[in-house]
Amino acid sequence: MAGKRILVGEIGRPHGVRGLVKLRSFTADPAAIAAYGPLTDESGTRRVSLALLAEGLARIEGVADRDAAARLTGTKLYVERDRLPPPEEEEYYLADLIGLRAETEAGERLGTIRGVEEHGAGAFLVLDGPPGGGQERMLPFTRAVVPVVDIAGGRVVVDLPAEVVVPPPTGEQSGEEDAA
Repeated sequence: MAGKRILVGEIGRPHGVRGLVKLRSFTADPAAIAAYGPLTDESGTRRVSLALLAEGLARIEGVADRDAAARLTGTKLYVERDRLPPPEEEEYYLADLIGLRAETEAGERLGTIRGVEEHGAGAFLVLDGPPGGGQERMLPFTRAVVPVVDIAGGRVVVDLPAEVVVPPPTGEQSGEEDAA
């Protein structure tokens, strides 16, 4: 997995007038965010060195005032995948799911995982449409909906909930006849 970067945190709003920032850490131990090695921004070109002062509060090297800290608000912090500890059995990094094919228990291809989104109510898998057309869809990433995650096999098995409507392949009619 060398070369793959993992999102480990995000710089929040400034705290005070001396350049301190709020910091959201997505690591298992929030205090360990700086210990995983060089952090970079989303582009991978800017290195961010930080010192954690208290839970959720950090000093960024080279940032000495509130204005400079404010310019960093929203900066996502990444680390190289190989700098993180290997996941335990039955665990994986969400970034490792991207690119896996999604299929039903019967082997019907549903698409490819394009992303994993988290909006506070749990993670969702974002699937590209199946080959030959179809719309992008989002599925809740729960054991009930995704009972099998096979990283080595390059796939996840999906048990589609009844609420998810699977559009017909491109080019098929909806079953309604033209009234003309």
